Parts: sequence; structure tokens; C-alpha cells
Amino acid sequence: MSPPLLKLGAVLSTVAMISNWMSQTLPSLVGLNTTRITTSDTLTQISPKEGWQVYSSAQDPDGRCICTVVAPEQNLCSRDAKSRQLRQLLEKVQNMSQSIEVLNLRTQRDFQYVLKMETQMKGLKAKFRQIEDDRKTLMTKHFQELKEKMDELLPLIPVLEQYKTDAKLITQFKEEIRNLSTVLTGIQEEIGAYDYEELHQRVISLETRLRDCMKKLTCGKLMKITGPITVKISGTRFGAWMTDPLASEKNNRVWYMDSYTNNKVVREYKSIADFVSGAESRTYSLPFKWAGTNHVVYNGSLYFNKYQSNIVIKYSFDTGRVLAQRSLEYAGFHNVYPYTWGGFSDIDLMADEIGLWAVYATNQNAGNIVISQLNQDTLEVLKSWSTGYPKRSAGESFMICGTLYVTNSHLTGAKVYYSYSTKTSTYEYTDIPFHNQYFHISMLDYNARDRALYAWNNGHQVLFNVTLFHVIKTEDDT
Repeated sequence: MSPPLLKLGAVLSTVAMISNWMSQTLPSLVGLNTTRITTSDTLTQISPKEGWQVYSSAQDPDGRCICTVVAPEQNLCSRDAKSRQLRQLLEKVQNMSQSIEVLNLRTQRDFQYVLKMETQMKGLKAKFRQIEDDRKTLMTKHFQELKEKMDELLPLIPVLEQYKTDAKLITQFKEEIRNLSTVLTGIQEEIGAYDYEELHQRVISLETRLRDCMKKLTCGKLMKITGPITVKISGTRFGAWMTDPLASEKNNRVWYMDSYTNNKVVREYKSIADFVSGAESRTYSLPFKWAGTNHVVYNGSLYFNKYQSNIVIKYSFDTGRVLAQRSLEYAGFHNVYPYTWGGFSDIDLMADEIGLWAVYATNQNAGNIVISQLNQDTLEVLKSWSTGYPKRSAGESFMICGTLYVTNSHLTGAKVYYSYSTKTSTYEYTDIPFHNQYFHISMLDYNARDRALYAWNNGHQVLFNVTLFHVIKTEDDT
């Protein structure tokens, strides 16, 4: 890559809204914002100010939390309810303004660089045309090098245009918040001059739009894996632990399944804090033994591979009954096509922002990985993709935003080596390393709610943070 592309790549990494799970999601995951997992493997109690509620946060380009938006809960028992509610609205708008200001400062800083790069690109284009007109006087080699550099820069012009649109959108948000804050400040001394309900609806509408903008960051391309954070040391070398990506923010139950075979007992904990302390809340005895460690909890049900079969089971925790079961046609099982570590890991069930997936291999696909999207109710295969990556050569795999990421090993030196997009039906080789601290990974799954990878690493239950690359899209984008 040429130097201009390296510079522009750095800017786009800053421009991209990078989701950082450890700073944003981990406090709420660990127990309703009352506990926090630290890198020293201990739990520290924290007590947020009573009556306040976390709404969202913003991070700097390095992922550090630099602004938290909070708003006091409404209290209609005040002697002067209308005055108190107006103050609450003002405080909420002011705090949203802080979040927008942080985003705006970052955007404007990088926007100047983008404009500079755009000018340089246009200048280079003009020089290229001039040189092309007089190319007979130049050496063929130099002309070709300059042409190749220009060809590399041309695809970035639409990205620059998209970024200018994003910058304009952020400026509009900032101006609207400033105007609304001015109105609320002015009426604090003259209660009744404006319709409170109308102002309240304006605040709610603005907050909804801001939240919708943030929701556009749910999907992205994997750029980096950091960690791990060791949550607990327990069980055998092989197992699985997970939370439900579709659970509410207040529901942080953890499920724990030790070993890869000869077991059908699932242990439940109300939170990660309880999981760490061993305060088990409930156990479930499944009607069948499971195979492997590649289970997933999704929307209140456990999906697992029935032992010595290619049958997928859907088990409801609420009713304690099997809701559905279906055979994956032609899928290898019982160590025919496992991951490199074995352990009956032939069929890997997983979930991401799009839905429920099964990853396996078949003789028809020469032992290479097949990706199937499943109906979460009936387990019917909705669509399948055949890749060219041999499953027995994969260490583990996980789905993010409809893309399968495959590691090259389960041992030391593991990295994400291959990815396959179900959206475009294309693959690419990648090089995303991560720290395999305990040298033997037998389970690695992405949780879309927590934006993190859950892993079972040689009897250690650990979490990895993922960094995703995002581009904000406007309503006019197709």
C-alpha cells in the first residue's frame, strides 16, 4: 500500500465508529452496573448514584470511555413536579450534548484531514492527466507506476463523499441539541410559557434519533481481538459457557456446560458475579447427552448437537422440554469432521446479529466447511453456503454480522486466518492475532449483545474484546 493510502487508512480507522465492549458493555454485563470484572481476575463492588441510569457512552480512537450519558429518572412525587421534570429534560439534553460534542470534535478533526486528502487526490488526478498528455516524453516505467498509484486512490473518493455526509449529519444533531437546550434554559424561570408535553416529545424524538444512529453500529468487520479477561478457572480442559444475546439488559444469566461428552447437566447462574462466586441458581438435566462444546443459548433456548448424531436439539429453559429437533443433512458427526482439537466438535452452533447458524462439513463438500442459516423455531435450514476451507484444519470459528471467521489453530499462535461473507458469498485470508493465554481453546463464540468473544481455554473461562470497523450510513443509502 502506498503512503497516501496508509495515512487515509489511519483516518478511516478513527472516522469509523469502533465498538469497544470492555469499556461500554462489561459493567452492565457483570451485574446491572453494580460489579465490574478487572484484569486481575477480581470483582470490585461499585455503587452508582441512586436514581440515575446509564444510556450510552462514547469512546476515543483508542477505545477509552471518555463520556457517559446519564439522565435522572422522573419522580412525579415532587411538590413541584413540572419544575423538576423540566430540570430533568434540561439535564438529559445537556448530557446528550456532551456525547454529541465528543463525536463532533473527533469528526471535525478528521474531516479537515479528509478535505486535505481530497484536495491532494484531485491535484494528483490533474497532474496525472497532464503527464498522460505528454507521456511520450516520459519513461514508460515511471508513467505506469504513477498510473497504478492513481488507480489505488480512485476507489477512496466515494468513501470521502460518504464521510462528508456523516460530518454534516453530526453537525445537524449538534445544532438541534443546542437550540433545544437554549429553549429549556429560558423557560426554567417562566414555567408555563411553553407546553411541557411538546418539549418532552421533542426531547424523546431527539433521543430516539440519536439511539437509531448508534444502532447503525451493530454490524461491522472484525479488525482486532484484545484480551483475554480471565473470569474464572473451573471444570475440565473442555467445556462451554455463555449468555443469551437476545436477553434484556437486566437479564445476565450465565449457563455452564462442562466437558464435551458424557454429560447432560447444565448449570445456571443469575449473573457473572454469581458465576465467579459459584452461587448456582438452578440446574437442568437435558433429555440427551451433548456432543462437543459448540452450543449456544439464543432467545431463552439452548441449541446443542445430540451425542453420536447430526441432530440439532432446541431445548427450552422455561418449560424444560425439547421444542424442536432436526437432522443436518449430510453433516459429519462423532469426530468425522471436528476442529483440530477433536472432541466431537463436528457441528458448531452459533448466533450473531443476523440469527442462528450451524457450521459443519460434509462429504459432498469434500470435508470443507458448510455454513447454514437456521430457523430458530423449526431448525429448518434456510440457506447454505459451501466454503473451500477444510474443517479439520480449523481451530475454531465464530460468526459476526453474517461473516464466518475461522482460526488456524487451537494452540499457541492462533489467529483469525480466514473469513467468509454470506452476504457476498466471497472469502478472504486474514491475519488477526489474539492472545491464547492458556494454550488450548476448545470453545470460541461471539455474543452480539456483549460485543465479545466467550472462550473456554484449558479450564479457564475468558472473554475477548472485539474491535469492529463501522461506517455510518444515512437514510439515503441503499
